[in-house]
Amino acid sequence: MTTASTQHTERLTRNNAVLLLVDHQVGLYTGVRDIDILQLEHNIVGLTRAMVALKVPVIVTTTTEKMWGPLIPELTDVLHGVERIERTTVNAWDDKRVVDAVKATGRKNLIVTGISTDVCLAFPAIAALADGFQSYGVIDASGGFSQTQVDMGILRMQQAGVVPVGYSNAAIEILGDNAALEAEAVYAALGMPFSALVFALRQYYSQA
Repeated sequence: MTTASTQHTERLTRNNAVLLLVDHQVGLYTGVRDIDILQLEHNIVGLTRAMVALKVPVIVTTTTEKMWGPLIPELTDVLHGVERIERTTVNAWDDKRVVDAVKATGRKNLIVTGISTDVCLAFPAIAALADGFQSYGVIDASGGFSQTQVDMGILRMQQAGVVPVGYSNAAIEILGDNAALEAEAVYAALGMPFSALVFALRQYYSQA
C-alpha cells in the first residue's frame, strides 16, 4: 500500500491556518485508551492556547451533548467567546454550519483534532480535502478507544492525503520566529518542559 507522502503542502502560517476542534467532550474522554487523559488535556489545551495567542481562528464543534456530555471544562475555560456548534452528524464536515464557519475564515490549511482519532478527526479531515482544503491531523491532541483503531485511522488519513502532525510542531511552525512578540506566550501555552527554563535564562542574560 502507498500513501500520499510525496504531496506538496503549504507552510502553515498565522494567515493561512484555522483550527477545528471536534468532539472534545467529557463522555468521550472516558473511553480514550491510546494516550493518558491528562497528557491529552495538556496537549489540546496547549495547542488551543497557542493558536489563540497567534490569532489563528478556532472552530469548535460537539456532537449530541445529551449523549456524550459537554465540552471538557479545560477547553471551555480557554475558549471564552467562541461559540461551539452542536451537531448530530457523525462526520463534522457533513454539518453545513461547520463547513461554513471554516470557509468564512478564508483559510485553506485546516488543522483538525478530535475524539476519536479514527472517526471525529479522520472523517472531517479527509472530507475537507475534497473541498479544496489541506488537512493536518493533530495526532497527540486527539485520542481513540483502542490503539488499533487509532493506527487504522492514521493510516487511512495518510493514504487520503491528510498530514499527521504533533500539537507542538504545528504551533511552532505557525510561530515561525522565536523573536516574534507571541513567542513566549506560545511556548508557555504549549507547556514544553524546557521552555520555561529557556525563557528564564534569556531574561537573565538580557538583564546581565
